[in-house]
Amino acid sequence: MPPTDDRPAFAREGRDWPNREASRFVSAGGLTWHVQEAGAGPVLLLVHGTGAATHSWRGLLPLLAKDYRVIAPDLPGHGFTDPLPTPSLPRMARALGDLLRVLGLAPEIAVGHSAGAAILARLCLDGALSPRLLVGLNAALKPFPGMAGFIFPAMARALFLNPVTPRVFAWSADRAAVERLIHGTGSTLDRTGLDLYRRLFQTPGHVAGALGMMAHWDLIPLDRDLPRLKAPLLLIVGGQDRTIAPDVSFGLADRLGGRARVELLRGLGHLAHEEKPEVVAELIRAAMAQSRAPA
Repeated sequence: MPPTDDRPAFAREGRDWPNREASRFVSAGGLTWHVQEAGAGPVLLLVHGTGAATHSWRGLLPLLAKDYRVIAPDLPGHGFTDPLPTPSLPRMARALGDLLRVLGLAPEIAVGHSAGAAILARLCLDGALSPRLLVGLNAALKPFPGMAGFIFPAMARALFLNPVTPRVFAWSADRAAVERLIHGTGSTLDRTGLDLYRRLFQTPGHVAGALGMMAHWDLIPLDRDLPRLKAPLLLIVGGQDRTIAPDVSFGLADRLGGRARVELLRGLGHLAHEEKPEVVAELIRAAMAQSRAPA
């Protein structure tokens, strides 16, 4: 496993972290977690995707905190949370379950972006989470099609096992490189958003955490089990997403029937919740109100 001692430091990379006043550190499952908590009311859990951290919710968290008690952790190996030795989907899900047990929380709403949605779905399927509403933001719930499903994880694994890779990537993560990376997702972020990603990508420990997650990711068992999902599923999809084709979410909704529906946000990309947090917040509120309405 590549060295991960060069982790982001909260006193350095987190010196002006978004919603910093909501941050605290919690020990659970042998890890020290960075967790942000704000607001009061029904518990709403936010789980970011691969390569991101709690900064991804900088616009959405304050909006949702007006109506909910919002909990947003950095996933293992990301941001300011300790890494897992083998960050597979089942292990990431179990680790998040450990955190929720230590916090004593049973979220009514669970919102996951990209791979974060897969972690939440796994928790629901394993009976560790029973939300009234599950929300996937450009959710990565299916394996890559064809050979890509074999090639991409193998490439990530090769990079992850090379201890030099995270440092090389971090050295090359200048503003232009990060802007190209974000643009490749179909999203457009402001300067602050780009600089926050650059700050993380310039720390080898965060890069190693993201590569490790991709290297150990296997969505085939999850894809097989998804028809057993009981929680109502709202899929919010950016029409310009270049990372996960919108058709994937529409196909999943068809497969799950009345338990899932899709909201398409035209003109937005994979980071739609960062581009238009107010739109995403209203969709979540509306879906939650609908879940509470009498049949």
